[in-house]
Amino acid sequence: ADFRLDSEEEYTEWYGGNYLYPGLHEAAVYGLPELFRHEMAGRVIVGNPGCYPTASALALAPALKAGLIEPQGIIIDAKSGVSGAGRSLTQTSHFIDVNENFNAYKAGVHRHTPEIEQSLSKIAEKSIKITFVPHLLPVSRGILATCYAKATLPCNAKTLRNAYENSYGDEPFIRLLPDGKEACIRNVTLSNYCDISLHYVERTQTVIITSAIDNMIKGAAGQAIQNMNLILSMPETLGLEMIPNAF
Repeated sequence: ADFRLDSEEEYTEWYGGNYLYPGLHEAAVYGLPELFRHEMAGRVIVGNPGCYPTASALALAPALKAGLIEPQGIIIDAKSGVSGAGRSLTQTSHFIDVNENFNAYKAGVHRHTPEIEQSLSKIAEKSIKITFVPHLLPVSRGILATCYAKATLPCNAKTLRNAYENSYGDEPFIRLLPDGKEACIRNVTLSNYCDISLHYVERTQTVIITSAIDNMIKGAAGQAIQNMNLILSMPETLGLEMIPNAF
């Protein structure tokens, strides 16, 4: 997390304590290859993205880039497995509290908020503020992010899908799902894939984008390997192409 945010002050505000590497973050690049691969050449310090920011930014970036959604008023409703809360023993991750339960936590104040805003602001080339509400699922791993935004002209179901196909058509780890098929955490478990489903609600002029990742792979270790491959000029997919059996 030390090299995810461009601003040392913002890091201190959201993570607390003093920033341990003053000035060094300027030499780092944010390692979300599908969006910022062009910035990674020649860099030796990569800030590996958080799990929620990975799922959220990948879901929203093409629509923002194409100008198909309003940049303000975006709502991200994300659900994570318990492993997303880390290994430390806390009340939040205690089995008795998680099992047969489902709840939001740190609504509007989760520390991944500025990281998501930073990525989306770069894509939109303007400042973006979001409403981000994470939830804890009683499962071991996986993230499902459902993102809501107001559509702008000329957004419709066809232009929305075209924008995502243009952005992600050649991406090895993005799977744009056909109409009628929903992203779900089971289908990405133990993989580096991000599944995305698209919805344009004409009645309310709303765009709904749903993405699913494994928070431990594409949201953590798998993405770190993907970034390592890039900065070492190795095939980006090396060691990551295995499609697991159903979990």
